[in-house]
Amino acid sequence: MQLQQLRYFVAVADTRHFTRAARREHVAQPSLSQQIKALERELGAELFHRARGHISLTDAGVALLPLARRILADTETARREVQEVARLRRGRVRLGAPPSLCASLVPDVLRDFRDSYPGVELLVHEDGSQDLVRALAAGQLDLALVITPLSGQAPALTTDELLREELVVISSPTERDPLPAGPIRIQDLRDRPLVMFRHGYDLRELTLAACQAAGFEPTFSVAGGEMDAVLSFVRAGLGVAVVPSMVAARSGLRTARFARPGLYRTISLAHRGDVSPTRAARELQRIILTTAAA
Repeated sequence: MQLQQLRYFVAVADTRHFTRAARREHVAQPSLSQQIKALERELGAELFHRARGHISLTDAGVALLPLARRILADTETARREVQEVARLRRGRVRLGAPPSLCASLVPDVLRDFRDSYPGVELLVHEDGSQDLVRALAAGQLDLALVITPLSGQAPALTTDELLREELVVISSPTERDPLPAGPIRIQDLRDRPLVMFRHGYDLRELTLAACQAAGFEPTFSVAGGEMDAVLSFVRAGLGVAVVPSMVAARSGLRTARFARPGLYRTISLAHRGDVSPTRAARELQRIILTTAAA
């Protein structure tokens, strides 16, 4: 049974005339008649009583007509739904990012995407890079912003470097013993209490590695927070923290840069290389690249 045959059947049922039905469907009358006969052979029953000058539905035709109308209507709905998604009037895209990027880069990306494609649903998942990689590999995300290089990267994962972001030290404007005004060294953090992120957080690993490379273990005043909590703890004067420059610029806190060569992290856009991204994901990827370049 073919959709075309059902369309021809409904046309004949509506017009009660093979020639008028063929004209409505923009097909030659013999072709339409052949398709109706093929449908009847497929179903094993005649659908029309054919009398000279009069066409009427058989009992089989009466039974088929509402079903055929429903099938054709559902087919048209499916076509429209797919076209809506293809034109990005509807759909869904899932983006993963560390909390630090959700507080800096991601809001601008989501605003620009929403302005262009208001009908597409955006789902954002905050987590550390390694957890985001696992979510990508499991098909739970379309794209993820991650900190590279990654350890244990999934073989099917593709990463594209977006930007290299400077890390800085933030402190409370009311700090009793403020950091030096000029560029500071990692060693200057030796005797200062640090507000530290939770385990598995990329910034925690970067900060610890930098301190250990300078020959000391940092002292934590508070540990285990997410980005918003860390900023609040620093604002309350509980210690200093190493954060991305994009976050520091929006925090309203005192900022000190590291002396050359400085401390940096590399932000990359990751996606599965063995799965073709949806059009919505491709458009989000384009906006991410444009925003990162700006």
